Amino acid sequence: MKRTRLTREQSKDQTRQRLLDAAQAIFMKKGFTAASVEDITAAAGYTRGAFYSNFRSKPELFLELLRRDHDLMQTELEDIFAGDNTREEMETRVLRYYSRLPLDQKCFLLWAEAKLLAARDARFRVRFNAFMYEKREQLAAYIREFSVQTGIPLPLPEEQLALGLMALCDGVQSMVTTDPKNVSDDMIQSVLGEFFGRVVFGRGAG
Repeated sequence: MKRTRLTREQSKDQTRQRLLDAAQAIFMKKGFTAASVEDITAAAGYTRGAFYSNFRSKPELFLELLRRDHDLMQTELEDIFAGDNTREEMETRVLRYYSRLPLDQKCFLLWAEAKLLAARDARFRVRFNAFMYEKREQLAAYIREFSVQTGIPLPLPEEQLALGLMALCDGVQSMVTTDPKNVSDDMIQSVLGEFFGRVVFGRGAG
């Protein structure tokens, strides 16, 4: 079978995605600081020239990796709001999503390292914080939409709830990553499911 020739744009996108995939694997294994551009290009099968044709720097690529992971999470959240769902269905889908998040989040180490880098690198901090603010704003919008669709009043402004939810998820994910044997699925569901559901979404005990 004759291979379909990629357009220039398709080829560029393929190169970019391979560099991102290679960088993700290397960052997860070696860490951002220890990984070099040469490590990334060698794993992807490209040259330094290909890297700098797609990314101005390693930090820029790092942010792109985080955004790619964020976009995947956004797609899952959007699916929760797709179609006509009852209040009970919405609650079930939201709570299922958040109780599974610490187990399904494969890039948590990248996010943790990005926060450490932001604490140490002022230039990276500016761009990372702008991105994190965007994430909080998007999550706040989902919380507001959930309240509108279900008729559940919010106990706090959506911006505060978004910040609290992100911090809670980060904390649980950190414990799952460092001590998986002692943080069971049931414990995760209790913390991120029952606790969050009752406090934020007003679900009663049952």
